[in-house]
Amino acid sequence: MLPMIASRALQALLTLLLTSVVVFVLARTSGNPVDLVLPPEATAAERRIFIERNGLDRPLPVQYAVFLGGVVQGDFGMSIRTRQPAVDLVLERLPRTLILATAGLFIALVISVPIGVLAAARRAGFWDRFGQGFALLGQSVPAFWLGIVLILVFSVHLQWLPSSGTGGWRNYVLPAIVLGWSISAGVVRLLRSSMLEVLGTEFIKLARAKGLTERRVIWKHALWNALIPVITFIGFMYGVIIASAVVVEVVFGWPGLGYLAYESTLWRDFPVLQCAVLAYTAVIVTINLLVDICYGLIDPRVRA
Repeated sequence: MLPMIASRALQALLTLLLTSVVVFVLARTSGNPVDLVLPPEATAAERRIFIERNGLDRPLPVQYAVFLGGVVQGDFGMSIRTRQPAVDLVLERLPRTLILATAGLFIALVISVPIGVLAAARRAGFWDRFGQGFALLGQSVPAFWLGIVLILVFSVHLQWLPSSGTGGWRNYVLPAIVLGWSISAGVVRLLRSSMLEVLGTEFIKLARAKGLTERRVIWKHALWNALIPVITFIGFMYGVIIASAVVVEVVFGWPGLGYLAYESTLWRDFPVLQCAVLAYTAVIVTINLLVDICYGLIDPRVRA
């Protein structure tokens, strides 16, 4: 078990290192932030001072070495636009994104688990056709389009829910539904196929032969055994939800990490953008690492 954990941890560190290189290089292909931060009437001397103060006049390898050395010490640099520590801005926004992603995952499970179970239990019936149609629709509808439609219906016309910002539970409803929409489609399809496989096993036939009710057979014996691959999928998709929250946060004006990364890209705020992307990567690789460890504890073949 320990060699597997060490191997996964090493892979996670290499992923973070490669991500830092990619985001560092790509961020600087968007242009010079001096063109956006300073006013058009700024003099050549003011532009030169700004560039030198932010270390943008150095060669890229030197800039990356300085950046990596700061990261090792927990210093991600200062925001070019606000002159605040980049790590403080990221840590302020990250909890909002995690809370929103968790709410989206909760809504996805509440919707998809009953549909997936009923689709398998009523194979070729109404619930099976409904589940397959729901899964196809969930994987086909873009998140930004669904978000705009929900805002028009529930915020503009009905005025039931707010369209942006944070606050009470009402602010979470629309963005959480959009986040959970796509993952719920995948859970329905995976749980349906897993349930069909479990329902054909001998121990399910034995449970029915012992006189157990169909409800008990499906919701207790079959479901719990069918959840093993679903749990792995959910752990992986939780990271996908966190990454895809960028689009949802921009559509709903949610002040999370995704919206911060979006603003940093527009303003070419390299330190904040680099810190935000690395925070995303760290969260996702940590989740995948925990999923691998849990799966290794469940299945001895993985440890081998």
